[in-house]
Amino acid sequence: MAKKVSKKTTSKKAPKKATVEMQYHVHLKPGDVGRYVLLPGDPGRVPLIASFFDNAKEVAYNREYRTFTGTVDGIKVSCCSTGIGCPSTAIAVEELIKCGADTFIRIGTCGALQREVKLGDLCITTGAVREEGTSRQYVPLSYPAVADLDVSLALRQAAAKLKFPAHTGIGHCKDAFFIEDKDIPIREDIDAKWNAWYRSNVISTSMESGALFVVASIRRVRAGEILATIGLTYDDAPIIAKVGVEEAIHTAIEAIRILDAQPRR
Repeated sequence: MAKKVSKKTTSKKAPKKATVEMQYHVHLKPGDVGRYVLLPGDPGRVPLIASFFDNAKEVAYNREYRTFTGTVDGIKVSCCSTGIGCPSTAIAVEELIKCGADTFIRIGTCGALQREVKLGDLCITTGAVREEGTSRQYVPLSYPAVADLDVSLALRQAAAKLKFPAHTGIGHCKDAFFIEDKDIPIREDIDAKWNAWYRSNVISTSMESGALFVVASIRRVRAGEILATIGLTYDDAPIIAKVGVEEAIHTAIEAIRILDAQPRR
């Protein structure tokens, strides 16, 4: 008599759900931030900026990276601090891109390099002198560090609408804050460079734009920068008073409204 052959029943396993990856430094994941992200350096400035949002809440805080997300006229907007300088700024931008952000506006402070730039004036940076080290790890120095045109124009339009004094031009980006000190061993070389930036019509000096613009260009996202002038570097006074910061915040938020009203790209 023939043996009965038992059929094996195979149970289908449910497909594994894709795990949502938490970014190592910023402690964020997709959905935590909007496509528009404002980037101050100081974690303490994030709640101030977020106070201009609707329904703002803190979504992450790790190391120098503090993030709030809310809305502006129904537009999902986030604010994430970067810490000081280009290395931490590059990390923030790289990880925020992985979380879905694609338009960045840095809100910071600067020292003026041109005499027409007064204390409290705003500087809209269209390109950066790459005198920092982070962006050199990405591309050769012959590659320009430039802001996104749409973002820069939106910032300029916003400042004009709000009647804030604003200057548009090239900014200087450095790694060392205290190179203004007179006892630096390469003082003569630094002075020669400062003179070159003055004579080249560089309007400001700060510490993040080089990496911000280069990383954004490489990753095919948009970035711009608006700075409050708190010092007059041309008079050897890099910090005088923290003025113009709220004006810079208002301008950046208005620029988001302008950008969001444009055809999406």
